[in-house]
Amino acid sequence: MPEHVYQWQIEPITPLPEAFVEAVRCCAPEVNGRYITQLLWQRGVRETDAIAAYLNPNAYQPQSPFEFGQEMEWAANRIIRAYDVGETIGIWGDFDADGVTATSVLWDGLAQFFTQHQQLFYYIPNRLTESHGLSRLGLDHLKAQGCHLIVTCDTGSTNLDEILYAQSLGMDVIITDHHTLPEARPPVSAIVNPRSLAAAHPLATLSGVAVAYKLVEALYDMRPDVPERALEELLDLVAIGLIADLVELKGDCRYLAQRGIEQLQKQSNPKTMTRPGIARLLELCKRSGDRPTDISFGLGPRINAVSRIQGDAHFCVELLTSRNVPRCRDLAEATELANTRRKALQKDVTQQVQAKLSQLDLSTTSVIVLWDEQWSAGVLGLVAGQIAQEYDRPTILLSVAPAAEPAIAPKPGSPLSLAKGSARSVHAIDLYQLVKHQAHLLHRFGGHPFAAGLSLAVDNLPLFKQAINQRLLQQGGSIGTATALHADLCVTVAELGLELYKELRLIEPCGMGNPMPRLLIQNCWLEADRNTKLRDWRGQKVDYIRTPFKLWDDSTPDGFPGLWWGHYANEIPQGRCDAIVELENNTYHKRYEVRLIALRACSDIVLQTPRLDWILDGRTEPLPNIAQLLYVPTCPTSWQELQVWFRRAAKAGKPLAIAYPAPTFTPPQENWQTLVGIAKYLSRTGQPATRRQLHDRLAISDVSLKIGFQALECLGFRTSYSEQGFSLSWSEKKPPAKARSLIEQFLTAVHEEQFRRQYFYQVPLSTIQTVAAQTLKG
Repeated sequence: MPEHVYQWQIEPITPLPEAFVEAVRCCAPEVNGRYITQLLWQRGVRETDAIAAYLNPNAYQPQSPFEFGQEMEWAANRIIRAYDVGETIGIWGDFDADGVTATSVLWDGLAQFFTQHQQLFYYIPNRLTESHGLSRLGLDHLKAQGCHLIVTCDTGSTNLDEILYAQSLGMDVIITDHHTLPEARPPVSAIVNPRSLAAAHPLATLSGVAVAYKLVEALYDMRPDVPERALEELLDLVAIGLIADLVELKGDCRYLAQRGIEQLQKQSNPKTMTRPGIARLLELCKRSGDRPTDISFGLGPRINAVSRIQGDAHFCVELLTSRNVPRCRDLAEATELANTRRKALQKDVTQQVQAKLSQLDLSTTSVIVLWDEQWSAGVLGLVAGQIAQEYDRPTILLSVAPAAEPAIAPKPGSPLSLAKGSARSVHAIDLYQLVKHQAHLLHRFGGHPFAAGLSLAVDNLPLFKQAINQRLLQQGGSIGTATALHADLCVTVAELGLELYKELRLIEPCGMGNPMPRLLIQNCWLEADRNTKLRDWRGQKVDYIRTPFKLWDDSTPDGFPGLWWGHYANEIPQGRCDAIVELENNTYHKRYEVRLIALRACSDIVLQTPRLDWILDGRTEPLPNIAQLLYVPTCPTSWQELQVWFRRAAKAGKPLAIAYPAPTFTPPQENWQTLVGIAKYLSRTGQPATRRQLHDRLAISDVSLKIGFQALECLGFRTSYSEQGFSLSWSEKKPPAKARSLIEQFLTAVHEEQFRRQYFYQVPLSTIQTVAAQTLKG
């Protein structure tokens, strides 16, 4: 991976008008206001009469669905006519999170007027074998269900040939979409698309699910006597689709997301839960549904993972809308496993793409175009986005299929062997137009300026790669330039926590146009714990890395917890640095923590290696009164453990106090009996025990504990590990002959540990100082 160049841009602290500051305080009296005033001003909320509507959805006046004009009236009237005469309706959806939630909104909303599976059906294309948009195959399927009217959501605006085919089958079409409009209005009953509105209109940035919701709202307004469920019950689905689709959250988009998160939060409470599928998904991703990040990092990726891995996303609609609790739990767990597989698959493809890139001359490459027969098409969009950001170039990744897409009726002259893939852009490069200029080489394509999907004949790949690179160079597109990385506020470690979190939450929901606030922490250092692989809900390891760490600076003696996703512990830099982070509330662990975004070395800070007299001995004598001592609290069992403390002191520039007390030892046989007693208790109660709890009770290392667990398994205990800790159960099998040998190994390991602890309690300070000097010199 290249060393990416970021140009850090730090927002300056701006003196604000007193009237503005006072207006913010009136609208948010529960916080100090020091941070939120700066954030609002930075993000263009500067009129005092706009503050209340921005912060509080109760003060916002949402737009009528009939702001779409005649097209909305035509759409609603055509559906009402279908209701009056008893016609059958087919919903045409899409396979991403916006399309799935839009389908679910229409499935639930239209079900107030039409009987599901009798008068109301839905169809979602298969991501792996079909494309976005209408197809003859799907239209034939809906016609066989007896449909008279097709209502699309999140798709269909440019599918002129398929619209005409639907009409030839005797089916009318209503388009609800938010993608690019065609040059001429298609021959449909109605086309409701916010791109027809002025850019400043409050409805202009609606995503597919929000447009579908507005159509249902229009029906509720026209026939208020028919629906039995409140319209607001659909808003949790709207919030999921809006935030997962990364649309700009302003105007009605922001309002609907705010209201939707209020509705979504009810799903994590058994007393208010109405959607058991969403409730189980929230449980599996350890989130409460009260924040947009619960969607962007939790629900959204899981819903998208189903089609990425399986292709068919039909069951996602059932997952989101069914009230059948056992069925929804099964579907949610299948979704979770798909997401687990997606993570591992995404990492594998990313590594393969990076291996190919290592063989290229990137100095002559303006657009990355790569293909492979082994790549899963379902994750190419995710990987293309990651590679585009890392290598600072538009990226197109394709999977070579052995034959044409089987679920689509091929056009005359269609190629027999297709490459199908995804494209992602960077900066202000219009990827859609860039790809469109190569339309003569393509089989199909569609998208928008930042993302596109395409397929083309395998024989055309070399020519396409050459042509699209030349096109961007002719346009003067720059490549490999420094990427701007913004930080909104400069804070210290001491400021991280509840009060800051409460103010940052006021800016939510965050998304496009209103990104999550990023915090700059200067002159800090990080101490990494061991990087860990994620585990799925069954306790199986997932091939995806995260490194927990503690963040420190001179503002407080306490470190602050954090996570660095996709990175190993050895990537944590030595010495002091500047860090950009996002502040999170980890409701599962009941703590605040930061998510690390970027690091850079402190150019103006020289790390001083501690002098030998900075290593103080507090084992037998009282320590001098020195501010900010770094204490070694427990007796180590190896020099490697102490070397970690030497490096930590070097990073922090603090004296190191060897301050562990004299070790007390329990005979190894008693340790074993205690471990067996703990195993019996845990297996009987079903409760887990954390690693820290076991260490505190047994006073043994991970190495001895592992041998102890192996011996327990030979005796008939089954052990498993999750984020909650270790769990044990009894399997009542006859102990094998090697059980005695493992018990002896455990006893020997504990005895060896005790010997080592005694040594490190007695080792002279001069020896410790010598090893420290050698460690830091190396």
